[in-house]
This record gives sequence, C-alpha cells and structure tokens, in this order.
Amino acid sequence: MSADEAVQKPPSNPDLERGTVNLFEPSFTACPQPVYRKLLERCPVARSVVGDGPVISRYEDVVWALRHPEIFSSEMDIQVALGTERPMIPQQIDPPAQTKYRKILDPRFSKRRMAEIEPEVRSAANELIDRFIDAGRCQFNQQFAIPLPCNAFLSLMGLPQEDLALFLELKDGIIRPHVGMEAPDAEACAKVRVATGQRIYAYFEDVIAARRAAPRDDLMSYLIEVELQGERLSDNEILDICFLFLLAGLDTVTATLGCNFAYLAANPEQRRSLVADASLLDGAVEELLRWETPVTAVPRLVKRDVEVNGALLKAGQMAMLLLGASNTDDGEFGNALDVDFSRERNRHLAFGAGAHRCLGSHLARMEVRVTLEEWHRRIPEYEIEPGAVPTYSAGIREVQHLPLVWKTGA
Repeated sequence: MSADEAVQKPPSNPDLERGTVNLFEPSFTACPQPVYRKLLERCPVARSVVGDGPVISRYEDVVWALRHPEIFSSEMDIQVALGTERPMIPQQIDPPAQTKYRKILDPRFSKRRMAEIEPEVRSAANELIDRFIDAGRCQFNQQFAIPLPCNAFLSLMGLPQEDLALFLELKDGIIRPHVGMEAPDAEACAKVRVATGQRIYAYFEDVIAARRAAPRDDLMSYLIEVELQGERLSDNEILDICFLFLLAGLDTVTATLGCNFAYLAANPEQRRSLVADASLLDGAVEELLRWETPVTAVPRLVKRDVEVNGALLKAGQMAMLLLGASNTDDGEFGNALDVDFSRERNRHLAFGAGAHRCLGSHLARMEVRVTLEEWHRRIPEYEIEPGAVPTYSAGIREVQHLPLVWKTGA
C-alpha cells in the first residue's frame, strides 16, 4: 500500500517551510508521515517550535546518536518535569552506570520469559473480547487497548489488578497532567506531576515493605532480592526502577495497539491479507511498529559540540531524535512509504537502538502479536464507526478515541 492510500489527510505544518517543526500540532500527531517525508527531503536536522532544539530525522543520523550516549546523553535535568526526585533507572542513566542495571533487568524481560506468560495474555485478550463482541461495537482504547497491557504489567510486577484504575490515574498525572484543566499551563502541569510523583513513591514504598515481610514470585520481590555487584538494590534504586516501569508499562503498548488497529480498520485490504495468511503475522507486527511508531521521538542532551548532517549542534542543546521519521527513510527502507507486511529487511527504530533500546520490546511484540491473532480470529471484519474521527495524543502517539463497529452473528 502506498503512502497516498494509507495517509488520508496530509497535515498542514507551515513551520516546516521555515526549517522548524511542531511535534505537538494536532494534525501532525494524527498523520505524521507526510511531515516525516518533508523533513527527510528538506531539512533532516530541523528545529523544534517547542524548545528550539534540533530535531534529527534521518535513519543513519538517529542510529548514530542512539549509539553514542557519550554525545547524545539520556542523563538530563528533567526530573522536576516528570515529577521524579531522581533519574529513572535505567532510562535516564548512561553507560557504564546504566549497564549494570540492564544486566539484572534484561533477563526478566527476555523472549523466553515473555513466552511463559503468553497463555495468560491470550486468555485475558479473549476475556476482554467476550465482554463486547455481541454488542457489535467497542471503544477500542478504553475497552481493550488499555486493560490488556496494563493487566499484564500488573501481573508481571505482582501488583493487585484492582489497583488498575489508580495506576492509570498516576500514569496520566505524569504523562498527561493537562487533562481536565480548563486553561493548562506549564506551572500547573508541573504541580500535578510533582504531586503525582510523590504518590507513586509512597505506593511503591508500601509495596517494598510488604515484599520484604512476605516475598513472592514476582518482579517486585526479585528487585528486592537480586544482587548488583555483590550488593542488593537500595530502596531508592527500586523506586526509580518502578517509576519508569509504571510509565512505560502502562502507556506504550496501549498506544501501539491503538495505532495499529486504527490503521487496520482504515485499510481493509491490508487487514484481510493478514486474516487470510497467518504467515504474514510476524512481519505485520514489525511493519506496523515501523509505520506507526507510537513513541515518535526521544530527547537527548547534547554533551559536546557535534556536526550532524551538515548542521552544528551545540553542547547543552536538547535534541529530539525523531524515531518516526527515521522509520520512513528510503535510505534504510526501500519504498519506505509502502506498508508491506512481507518486508524482508526491517531494522526499524520503534524500540530505539543502542544502550537504551527498549527493555520491554519482547513483551510489547508478544502482546501485539497475541492481539492480532485473537482479535482477527473472532472479529475479522470491522471498521471505524461511520462519522467518527480517531483522536491522537502528542509525544507518545496514543489513539484516545477509536470507536470500532462490526456485524454480529445474530
């Protein structure tokens, strides 16, 4: 499928003509691929309207930056902005300090371990579908894309399922603090984040105390008992890991599922090819990650002056590495604007690259694959409710409104 078929309404982004780009403009979040293409063709190192930092788009440049954390650092003074008191572990720590944490965390998110919990995720997916399949409609985000990965995360961590509503509230208090405000501003959002951050710390402090008193076979107990270079993790280290897990575990897979199903609902020929040929499934998972790329960009602090694609970046600037654009770069992907489930070479950057490559990539892939299998086994034909327009959030590109409808067997 070509970009002209897949992209229904090209966004208007006049800033791009001046070498700047607004990554938070609603039309960009709804349909970013045309802007990605213009950036790659006209200004692969642009400037962000928000913050005035460089925005790097080309695949080769983004990969290079991700693999050189000594120049493009994840250690940045944004704790207050996220409501944290310290850097989140391991995301906001660079090698070599970061490496020791990955050594104890990576095995808990291995492909083998994700295969062990796959039957539980598959069962949960069908339980959710059972609740609305006979109605012939659902609000996909609220009724499926949020509860499925969130319940899997809570199970993995060993946290009670009945706390899901609380965790969603805490997650949104950090990621989307403006929701519900009549006139949100930076100061008001910062206050919400700080207050929410204190609630997150307090919650996990109680969990740590409970696990020390009565260990279980779960990730929380593992964090308490595992040794790092001969010593156990401190309470603060565990809290900083849990803070990151809460944000990543409750948002990114939800965003991925929503973006994928919005695309499949709007492109029935692609969906039907997937339903008809199960051998396309793994390729479809990777291709949809490439095309949709829910985490559109990641920030990095420039540690020293460096030239990227002819542009001079200065030490102290906050650069945005535009993962979504790099995933539509013809320099890496032949016919990058074609969505091809049989694409043979697909080294997309939806999970990043280098030392900070997404810790939960195997979990995310498993949840997406299970969803594509089970949903299409039971609801192969569906569409976006006539007259409805999906709405997308900025930053982490989540479909917040996605009403799907289908014919029932009655």
